[in-house]
Order: sequence, then structure tokens, then C-alpha cells
Amino acid sequence: MNKRFNLKIYSKLLFLIITTSCLFFLLYIFLYVYTIQQEKEVYKTTNTQFSTEVVTLSQLNSKTHLATLNDVTFWDGLYDFAKIKDISWYNQFVVEEFKSYEIDYVGVYNLSNEFIVKTSTSKIKTENFIPKQVLTDLYSKKVSQFYMRIPEGIIEVFGATIHPSDDPKKNKHKPSGYFIMARLLDKNYFNNLQKISSSQASLVYNDTDTITDKDNVTKVLVLKDWGNKVVSEIVFKRPFNLDFRSTKKILSIIILAFILNIIIYLYYSRKWMYEPLKTITNILETGNEEAIKVLKKSPGEFGYIGNLFEENSNQKRQLLIAKQKAEESDKLKSSFLANVSHEIRTPMNAIIGFSDLLNDSTLSKNDKSEYLQIIRNSGSNLVSIIEDLLEMSKIDANQISPKLVGFDLNKCLHDLYDTIKVTIPAEKNIDFYVIDNPNPITKNILSDEVKLKQIITNLITNAIKYTNNGKVGFGYVVHEKEKFLEITVRDSGIGIDKKNVSVIFDRFRRIEDDFSVELSGLGLGLAICKAYVEMLGGTIQVESTVGEGSTFIFSIPLKYDKNNLPKKPDEEIVNDIETNSDIVILIAEDDNINFLLLKKILELKNYTTIRAVNGQEAVTICSTNPAIDLVFMDIKMPVMDGYTAFDKIKVFLPNLPVIAQTAHSSSEDKERVLQAGFTDYITKPLDKEKIFELLDDLFRKDKK
Repeated sequence: MNKRFNLKIYSKLLFLIITTSCLFFLLYIFLYVYTIQQEKEVYKTTNTQFSTEVVTLSQLNSKTHLATLNDVTFWDGLYDFAKIKDISWYNQFVVEEFKSYEIDYVGVYNLSNEFIVKTSTSKIKTENFIPKQVLTDLYSKKVSQFYMRIPEGIIEVFGATIHPSDDPKKNKHKPSGYFIMARLLDKNYFNNLQKISSSQASLVYNDTDTITDKDNVTKVLVLKDWGNKVVSEIVFKRPFNLDFRSTKKILSIIILAFILNIIIYLYYSRKWMYEPLKTITNILETGNEEAIKVLKKSPGEFGYIGNLFEENSNQKRQLLIAKQKAEESDKLKSSFLANVSHEIRTPMNAIIGFSDLLNDSTLSKNDKSEYLQIIRNSGSNLVSIIEDLLEMSKIDANQISPKLVGFDLNKCLHDLYDTIKVTIPAEKNIDFYVIDNPNPITKNILSDEVKLKQIITNLITNAIKYTNNGKVGFGYVVHEKEKFLEITVRDSGIGIDKKNVSVIFDRFRRIEDDFSVELSGLGLGLAICKAYVEMLGGTIQVESTVGEGSTFIFSIPLKYDKNNLPKKPDEEIVNDIETNSDIVILIAEDDNINFLLLKKILELKNYTTIRAVNGQEAVTICSTNPAIDLVFMDIKMPVMDGYTAFDKIKVFLPNLPVIAQTAHSSSEDKERVLQAGFTDYITKPLDKEKIFELLDDLFRKDKK
């Protein structure tokens, strides 16, 4: 039983609509039938009332003339006139009173039915039109009223016998004659009739003209002659103000509107309810994304549900992507950890291993020199690995932003050429060159010089790494119209296959082949390049053929520096700077090994050193020892950091050179140090030659 009546929501709604519609339709039929019956009843009653009203008004319309006729026919003078035919009396009394009778014709006949005299308006020109039979009947009837047709038209005739005034019942004396009054049923007659009856009145001559209609109530007044024969008919029509046709039209409009409403309701209920519910069922069963798009277009709550389904679908997709990324990241993480472990252990193995070998007192000078060079190179590789990891972590944390400055691009590229050329291993047979540009830039460009250098350096270093014999070149092309700068790094190395081209810029991705296995690196260099290029608002791509080489092309927006300053001539470098043991240098360093290393490096040039183990102690020593010529300030120290200590020292020794030393080596860290007001900065691990070059430049300026 339950299954039999277990209808779906749309079916229930449809059943409710049909049931309600049937009830409404039955109500409509009842109202329509009732309206028709009421219309007939009201029309019948109104028509009866109108007929009674017309008959009464017709009688009243003739009653005045009958009263006049009655008064005149009891006139003694007229009684005598009918006998003696005194025309002068007639003219004096009857003709003068003619207008007051409001008729069109007056005629007098004697008792022998002979015509005596008549008076009429211009409407009736016929003199004697009363048949003798009428006069004969009138003798016995005394008074008569009838209608007849004459050449001028239909007239209403009033006739009576003439008696003396002492015979009011007309039974004492014989009449002396007959008095006839008539009025023409002309336009004025009907205008007056229409006015008093408040209806339209007209003559008809056949039955077809008397057909009634439901728009009017009608009354037909039959005009009969003296022999009771029909002469004509007067039809009275009055608008039937209670027009039930309007009511029926309204009811018809209501039923049509209802049917139309049902059709519209069924259409939109199917469109807005059945189809969305069907789509929702489809989505829940299959997860069809096209169905979700269709549901989103639905109005109201279903569109919102479509958005929820889309969000849910997107979340599922994102979860799936996240899952895939997590799985890939897990694989990359495992590969990365293995790679990092290998890449860090390799230089550490060399550093520790060759450090142990240096303890052998029997080693020759050449062996010691070779071992030290290996340790130095391994240390540099280790620092490079750490710096790449730190740089990528800063990129991920959005801690790096471009610093736009104006610089000479040609000088920048040639400086890079000079710097990189000397680092190319001697065992590699590489022709390193700058690609000639026939249209070089003559203005300074506006970009991040440090990051641009790092991008180009990474690409060139990568090209040299994978090229043993061949060429490595780099250069640029200016696209003035398109407003971008295109920089190219080209090599003739081992090349990259298509499988690896698509992932070459991904993190921790390296080309896995027999050649690359021999090379070190985490696979972050190209990922850093891509991040920096996009940070500068550009794009990077690679074209490569296995065995022929690779070409890396990246483009950045071309902007010129509007504040172009003239270049200062390079100062002449004086290499022979005598060291002075009287120069006192304060080393603010909390780590003993770092202090010892820097102390030993400075003692090679006979500088006198003093140590402070924290920032507070450095401030105290500077305030109590005026002999200090320079301070090496570690940035990160206990008690008081290097920035705070520097600010306090500058209060009382504003001209004292202070060089920051830090383990942070990024361009952002360098910029922060220089903006704080430090004279310069050095990074750990310390480079002896860079420290000596820095001190030589500093003290040379002081001597000048």
C-alpha cells in the first residue's frame, strides 16, 4: 500500500495542481450557469417593466388630446356651427384656438357625414380623408381613437360626436355632427416620444424589423385602424444596462487565464523543479560536471545548490590534485632528502677526509696545497647548496620582492662576462662569448640588477656545467615596439630531451643520465631563475636538442630609467697598501670559532684586534676606547643585536666605520644592512681576499 502511493515530489505537486484545477473548473461552470440564468431572469423582468412603462406613456401621450376632444365636443357654439355652418364663428373661435390643441388637423362633419370645414398645419394637405364608415361607427361609439395611413404618412386620429354642454353623457340629444382631430407621426412626434420614454422609438413596417436583441429591452406598440387592422408598429428600445455578456466575458477571461496559468505553472514547475531535481539526481549518481553547469543556470535555490555542487566538485578536484601533489611531493621529498644528503655529504666527505690527511706530517707542499684547494672548493659547493635552499624558502614565503633601480645593461653583462670567464675550469674546452648586438641599449634600464645578474649567472653556470667542449654565449635583443627585453643564454652542450624539457624548471628536478650523475647540485637553480623572471614580470622558456645544445630565452618588461645620472670615472686602484699595526679593529662576535678565524685573517696583515662577545660589550668598548679604527659587527648576538649596537655607537662615534658580518647572503639582507647605515658588509663563510680588498679600499679612502 505504501509503495503504491509512494509518489515523487514532482508527481505529488502535479496531482495537487490537477485536483485544484478541477475544483476551480467546477466552480467556474456553476458560476457561468448561474450567470446565464440570472441574465435571463433580469432581462425578462426589465423587459416587462419597460413594456408596462411604454404602454402607460403612450396612453398619457394621447390622453391630453382626448381631454381636448372631450372639451371641444361639449361646446354649444360648435354644436350650433355643425347645424348652421357659420364660418365666421369657426374662424373666430376654432381657428384661433387651433395651435393650443397641439395637433396637425381639425375637421368638422355634419350628421349626414358631409365634410364641412377643416384646419390643418402645412404637414397635412389632404382635406377629407375620414371614411364614411368611420363616421357611422363613431355615431354609436361617441368617441374613437385609431391610426390610419394618408399620403403624408401615418396619423393618429381622435374623433367624437358633437353634443350640447347639458348632455355630458351624450345620451339626451342627438349629435349635430362629428369633430375630428389628427396628428402626424413625424420626426417631432417621435423626438417627443423618445424624450418622455427615455428610449429609442421608430416605425417598422414588417416583422423582421422587430427582431429583439439582448443588448436592449424592447416593446412593440401596434397601431391599428378603425377596423382593428394593423397599420404599422412603433418599436421602443432601451439599452439593457445590466449587460451580463461582460460578466460572461470576464468569466471566460478568468477561465482562459486560469488555463494559461496552469500551462505556465506546469511548464515552469517542470523547468524549475522537475528538471533541477532530475539534474541533482544525475549529479549525485554520476558527478556529471556538465549537469552541474546546467544546474547553476537554474533560478533561485537550485542555482545556489549548483554552486555548492561546483564548489564541492572543485574541492574534490583540488583534494585529488592536492593528493597527487602530496604523493608527488612525498616522492620529491624523499628524492630531495636523498639528494640533499648526497650533495651535502659529498663536500663534507671531502672537507673532513682531506682535513684528516693534512695531519700527516710527511705530506709534500704540493699535496698540502692540492688538499687545501679541494677543501676550499668543497666548502664553496656546500655554501652554494645552502644558499639555494635558503633562497627557495624565501621565495616560497614571499619574502623577496624586486628592487627596481636604474643601471647600464651593457656594463652589467660585460661585468658578468669578466667575472664568470675566470671561473671556467681549465679542463673544459669552452669558447665563452657575448653575443654581438648591432643595436645596443644607450640608456639605463629600470629593473632589479641583482636578480637579473643572478638569473643570467645561474643560466650561464648551468650551461658551462653541461658543456665540456663547445661554446657558451649570452646576449640580448631589444623589442622597442612590444616594450620588452629578451635575453638569451646559448650552449652547445649535451642538450635536454623532450621528456625533461617539460619539468626542467620544477624544483629538485635534474636530468638523470650518465653525464649528469657526475655533476653536483640540488636542481634548484632553474626553479630560482623561473621564480625571479616571473617576479620581474617576464617569462622564460627553453629550446633544446639532445647532442646539439640548449637555448634559454627569458624576457622582462623594457623600462628606461628617467633619472639617468652621468657615470663617474673609475678610481685608480692602488694595489700596494702598506699595512699598519697601529690600526685597531674591534671584532663583535659571540661565536669563538668565527672570532678566531676573523682574528687570524686580520693578523695576516698585522692588524690589532679586540673582541666583544655581544652588542652591549661592543658599545661599551667603543665608548671607552677612542683608538678603535673599525668595527666588524656580527648582526645576530646575545644581549644586544648588531643593529641596536650600531645605532648606539653612531650616537657618539658617527664617523666610525662599521662593517656588518652575517650568515645571511641574500640581496634583501644586503639592502637592509646598507639602509641601516653600515659602511659595508661581509657574509659567512668569510673570504680572506674579499676582506683584504674591503679594508684596502676603506683605509685608502681614509688616507685620501
